[in-house]
Amino acid sequence: MLISEIIPYERNARHNEKAVPVVAESIKEFGLRGTIGLESPDNPVIVFGHTRVEACKRLGWTEIPDEKIEFCDDLTAEQVKAFRLADNRTGEIATWNKALLKSEVRSLDGFDMERFKFDFKGKKLGYGAERLRTDGAYNLDLVNRESCGKDGFPSLPKVEERPTELIGFNYAKTTPPGNRAGKGLHFFIDDYQFERVWNSPRKYLDILRGYECVLTPDFSLYMDMPAPMQAWNRYRAQALGKWWSDNGIKVVPALSWAQPESYRFCFKGVPSRSTVAVSTVGVKGDEAALAVWRDGMAAAMRKLKPSRVLLYGGRIDFDFGCAEVVEYRNSVTERMGHGR
Repeated sequence: MLISEIIPYERNARHNEKAVPVVAESIKEFGLRGTIGLESPDNPVIVFGHTRVEACKRLGWTEIPDEKIEFCDDLTAEQVKAFRLADNRTGEIATWNKALLKSEVRSLDGFDMERFKFDFKGKKLGYGAERLRTDGAYNLDLVNRESCGKDGFPSLPKVEERPTELIGFNYAKTTPPGNRAGKGLHFFIDDYQFERVWNSPRKYLDILRGYECVLTPDFSLYMDMPAPMQAWNRYRAQALGKWWSDNGIKVVPALSWAQPESYRFCFKGVPSRSTVAVSTVGVKGDEAALAVWRDGMAAAMRKLKPSRVLLYGGRIDFDFGCAEVVEYRNSVTERMGHGR
C-alpha cells in the first residue's frame, strides 16, 4: 500500500516525535516487524502505527507491504476511538527490571544499543529521575558531548539555500502552511520571543519542518556579557541547529559575535564555503555598533569563506568579496514605518 494513501489521525493525542528516529533505526536493523492498523480499505485512517508510518517515511519508503497492513473494520466507530487510546496506554504500564536490563544490554557484544536509547554511560538508571530531569533542562537528551567536535561545539552540515523570503519566528505559527513553501525562518528578533525553542524544542519541530530552511537562533551576545555566557549562547544556537538538522530540517547558520575575544568560539561548528546568514538590524546609524559589525563580519569572511550570505535588514557598506549576497528586508520595521 502506498504510504501517500495512508491518513494520519488528525486528533492523535500521542506525541511520537522522539520515538520516530529510534523506530527508524529498529526498522533498518530488524525490518518492519509490527503491523499498521487502518480503519478500513475505504477510509485508511491510522488506528495504530503512527510512529511506524512516520519512521518508514524518514527511511525513504513509499510503500508498506500489504501483509503489514490490517484493517479494523470489524470494530464500531466508538471502539476504534477507544482502541487508539488503549493501544498507546498499555505500552506505558510495563516497567523494567533495571539490573536485568543493564545486564542484557551489556551482554550484546558488538551491538550498538545506544541507537535504541539504551545508554548507561551518561545516565545510571539507579540514579533516579533527578538526573534525567537535569538532562532535559540542558537538552542533553538531544545533543551532548558525543555530538560535539574537538572544539567543543556541535558542527552543522554545509548548505546551499536561497529562500525567497525570511519570516520571523514570532510569525512561524500564524503563517498559513500554504505560504511557507520556499521561505526561511529567522530568529533576528528579541530573545524572549524564541527562548521557548530551547526550553521546549520538541514542541516546535513540526512547525519548523514546514519551511524551506531554518536559521539557527540568534541568542544575544551582548558586549557586557561574561565570555562564558556568550559562549553558552553560541553553543545553544549550534546545538539546536544540529538537532534540527538531524531531524531532516535544512539549517542555515546565523552568524553572531561580540568583541574580538569572542572570535575564539563564535564561528566554531559553522561550515566553511556554505550559505550563512547575518543581520544588520540595529547597526545602521550607530557608529560603534557598525564598527563591531564590520570587524566581526571581516573575521567571519576570513575564517568561513561563505559562498552565500543571507543579509537580513538591508545592505550595508561592506565588501563581501566573492560571496553571493541575498538581501531581505526587515518586515517588522517596515510595518512600524507604515503605522501597522
